[in-house]
Amino acid sequence: MFRVAYIVTHPIQYQAPLLRRLAARSDIDLRVFFLSDFSLHSHYEAAFNQIFQWDVPLTEGYQFEVLPRWLIGASTPLLSHWPVTGLKRKLREGRFDAIWVHGWGHFGLKQAIDAAHAVGIPVLLRGESTPDNSILRSWRRRVRDALCHRLFARCAGFLCIGSLNRQFYKSFGVTDERLFMTPYAVDNDWFQARCAEAAPRRENFRFELGLTRRQPILLFAAKFTAVKAPADLIAAYVQAFPGKGSTRPYLLFAGDGPLRSQLQAQAGARVGTDIHFLGFRNQSELPALYDLCDVFVLPSHFEPWGLVVNEAMNAGRPVIVSDRVGAAPDLVEPGANGWIFPAGDVSTLAHTLREACASAERRAAMGARSLARIREWDFAADERGLLAALEAVATKKSFCSQRPHSLPTVSCSR
Repeated sequence: MFRVAYIVTHPIQYQAPLLRRLAARSDIDLRVFFLSDFSLHSHYEAAFNQIFQWDVPLTEGYQFEVLPRWLIGASTPLLSHWPVTGLKRKLREGRFDAIWVHGWGHFGLKQAIDAAHAVGIPVLLRGESTPDNSILRSWRRRVRDALCHRLFARCAGFLCIGSLNRQFYKSFGVTDERLFMTPYAVDNDWFQARCAEAAPRRENFRFELGLTRRQPILLFAAKFTAVKAPADLIAAYVQAFPGKGSTRPYLLFAGDGPLRSQLQAQAGARVGTDIHFLGFRNQSELPALYDLCDVFVLPSHFEPWGLVVNEAMNAGRPVIVSDRVGAAPDLVEPGANGWIFPAGDVSTLAHTLREACASAERRAAMGARSLARIREWDFAADERGLLAALEAVATKKSFCSQRPHSLPTVSCSR
């Protein structure tokens, strides 16, 4: 049995089902440490412009502890640069075979990597970074590069969420034997079951939303922030389907955020007729929207992964994503189960929207391929990858004192 400590900033709705699954295994003794528990309570998120509480269980089915902060104890607010206390002692007394750390953008996560290194416990690092294609280099990026060099030297293995994430580590000189695929997955069984439950009410739901025309439905579900590019989608939609008429598809926006008023102004008279803003939708409400839509669209200018793509594919829907969505190379095969367009290229996106809405038969075939693909991108693959990593590093307690040779300098943008 492997005794594993998992350290992450806070309880995350996407990760909770995987942690429950790992905790139920007989060959893994899992202990979860959070830097904060703010997500367990009603809280404000500026990116959603909402005070809300997640409506799915975040901490059931596994052992967890909120790490105390220096001087202030267990923290509900997520203070970005406030150190935890007693972590080195907890790791030493826990007699862990490995420490699994999710991300390194928070001070406490860096502290966890350093603490594990100090007590000689191998670190498995899982992050979302992808290769940086920019040419210009700034002093901030050089600082980040130096940080990544230092942190990566203290990691025995890397849990890769996808092919771009794997390329990122390899660009730092990380060798193949230290890379283990643990695909960024959602709870496929849960989403597929909830979509199936929603299907019999699809037509009722459609009319409840005021979608009376029998036209395709395009869905955007994300925060209303510039990086998610909802304005690009509205511009492309207007370009693709100009003028008036009853043959235009519907465009639904599920979410909220600081750009909402601007987006509604951009949509103009089409709000409430062709374009509908549905507001923030909690996790349990999303499957019905995925089931309702005909095509899911994520046009982000930057997206390390994009788990909403996984979710929509579990409903058996084709997807349109920009080439800056990290999931694209692994989950989207152009012409087979979706489309990939250059981020920010409104004209190409408009053409893609027209193509996607042209044939119901083609959408159905592409959606079936989406479902088949996502069924392979699941928690079972995560378990296999994690176990392979544990088997490789758990007996190498001396690795933490070794440094890789001549790592090249590349950007560590997130």
